[in-house]
Amino acid sequence: MIKFDFTQDYTLENEVALLRPLSLQDLPELLYIAGQPEVWKYSTLKADTAADLGNYIDSALANRVAEKEYPFVIIDKRTNGYAGSTRFYDIKLNQHNVSLGYTWYATQHQGTGLNKHCKYLLLDFAFQQGFERVEFAADTLNERSIAAMKSIGCMQEGILRSHTIRQDGSRRDTIVLSMLKPEWDQYLKERLQNKLK
Repeated sequence: MIKFDFTQDYTLENEVALLRPLSLQDLPELLYIAGQPEVWKYSTLKADTAADLGNYIDSALANRVAEKEYPFVIIDKRTNGYAGSTRFYDIKLNQHNVSLGYTWYATQHQGTGLNKHCKYLLLDFAFQQGFERVEFAADTLNERSIAAMKSIGCMQEGILRSHTIRQDGSRRDTIVLSMLKPEWDQYLKERLQNKLK
């Protein structure tokens, strides 16, 4: 049974990461991060100006109200600073499926272990809420993101060829990966916990 409620303000945290619902008040702190070109390199959209980031946040919040997405802001508790954003999207309560993505970090937070802590919190939360499947997707050229997803135990399911359009107008192949609740419960949760130590 799904316990997830879009109207609830969920905060997820451990000793390293804090994720709380994204709000328009986060825009000033996120603008510096969004202005880093590397952040949007593999994204199909770009929100690197105050206006575009405002629209990006407005869209995410509207999709939460429409019960399609649930966006978070990411805080690195080691520095007590903003680190980026992520969200649950393509949420299908009746199918017990959710996708996890729209993830971006400031360059100084990449490769610090923060992403693994965030993914642990998000996956554990999703499966505790009753979701049976968490899906991930990325540009096949985004080797760092793909390696990160595989390192936490995601299984590659396939490639969607010529799936969407990149910012430069070229066609993008999209890799699809997933994790299932039985895998998480039986061994992946413990394995990822050990990587966080």
